[in-house]
Amino acid sequence: MRVPLASLGAIVAGVAVTALTATLMDMAMHAAGVFPSPPQAMSDPLFVLAAAYRAAFTIAGGYATARLAPDRPMRHAWILSGIGLAAGLAGVAAYYAEGGGRLGPAWYALAIPLEAVPCVWLGARLAVSRRAPDERPA
Repeated sequence: MRVPLASLGAIVAGVAVTALTATLMDMAMHAAGVFPSPPQAMSDPLFVLAAAYRAAFTIAGGYATARLAPDRPMRHAWILSGIGLAAGLAGVAAYYAEGGGRLGPAWYALAIPLEAVPCVWLGARLAVSRRAPDERPA
């Protein structure tokens, strides 16, 4: 029972690191006046900034999942990346359902799911490379 709970905890931690940090950063950027208040539109450079920090937080989520995984850290990371990809694709569907361009550029909506898999993978690889030799997967 401990291993399934630890596995679930590792994946939930990765989701939390990714989603909570991105949401908190969005709030901070709005509060600091870097991002405009709705309904004002953001410029493309601000969307680039948001995509960049979301990528960094996604790497951190992959790292956290792999470090906390009780075994097979890359398997846990692949599960996390699948969750991120699914959530990102849901965001793309919502983007188009809500009228697309009113919410921002299409490239940004598409960038979120596209960066999920490689960013989680990178974070997990970094975590695995920092494990003690006897903890590394064969």
